[in-house]
Amino acid sequence: MKKLVFNNKKADFSKALHQAVDVYFDSRQLARTGNRQLYIKSVVLISIAIAAYLVFLLVPMGWLLTTVVGLVLGLTSASIGFNIMHDANHQSYSTSKRVNDCLGFTLNALGGNSFIWKYKHNVIHHTYTNVDGIDDDIAKSPLIRMCSSQRWLPVHRFQHLYTPLLYAFSSLIWVLVQDFDKYFKPRLGAVAMRTKMPPVEHVIFWSSKLLYLFFYIVLPIMLAGWQHWLLFFLSMHAGMGLTLAIVFQLAHVVEGTTFEHTQEGVIKKLDTGWAEHQVRTTADFAPDSRIISWLVGGLNFQIEHHLFPRISHIHYPALSKIVQATCADYQLPYHCLPTMGAAIRSHFQQIHLLGRQPALTPVTIK
Repeated sequence: MKKLVFNNKKADFSKALHQAVDVYFDSRQLARTGNRQLYIKSVVLISIAIAAYLVFLLVPMGWLLTTVVGLVLGLTSASIGFNIMHDANHQSYSTSKRVNDCLGFTLNALGGNSFIWKYKHNVIHHTYTNVDGIDDDIAKSPLIRMCSSQRWLPVHRFQHLYTPLLYAFSSLIWVLVQDFDKYFKPRLGAVAMRTKMPPVEHVIFWSSKLLYLFFYIVLPIMLAGWQHWLLFFLSMHAGMGLTLAIVFQLAHVVEGTTFEHTQEGVIKKLDTGWAEHQVRTTADFAPDSRIISWLVGGLNFQIEHHLFPRISHIHYPALSKIVQATCADYQLPYHCLPTMGAAIRSHFQQIHLLGRQPALTPVTIK
């Protein structure tokens, strides 16, 4: 297994940051989990998703309206993932573990698996962010080169052109292929899953997958016909997959963020602490847009999320000011792109750059 070790002696930044955040919550007597604002948003999003699904099943419609309803359900599903599932599976939605665990299963309702996702995201991605060879989020496909240490292929010259199409169908591949691959071969890329799936999780895996197949494939074909179902199903996943992929990639694969890589059988020791590593490898975007923050569940404040994953996203706008000031005190970069459009441009400029044929000696992106 590839390994990487952080320099735990360099923890001054982390200590100062946590002290400042503790003062913020204690002085205001705020819970670090969600509040009424998040609960209302959850009801709104779930209601829209159910309504879109029922409209497709029960209302006869043409090809155009079928596509629109599918896209609406896909975009809403992605927003449910950002706002409800993400906080819940980080145990930051509610002070109740039972509530968090229950709402974490919204991922299963969307076709994924919360147990696999929590290990992949909470353990691997949040610990080894942007570390090539460990972080599965930057190893989505051999067709996409996301950092300079990854092998270059001639097809990568065109990756800035076809990557949006791959993103659009990423959720479809995730639900129908990747989850099963990780289930039967419990590995995340080159990293073996160290946490064994308990018996109850096996039952949840298969039952939720079968329910997904019934509600999203069998029942729609029975009621709407296979042609309308296929258009609806592909439109839904195009909306969900593109939205999920874009939002998560804007957090790490943009101009300015750094990458590390590991080699088989070598323990790499970094000269930075874990918190500093998170700041250097992560970026915020559109911090002043309330609409974007509402839709993406505060994940436009990814630096704050990576530093405080067990704090609900509703607090990130306020915490961002604390993080930015502390980064300035310790002369650390604070990557922030002003708008979502600027972040999308930066991501695809980075993808375009990485698609060019590299020199013989890879150059670390800074």
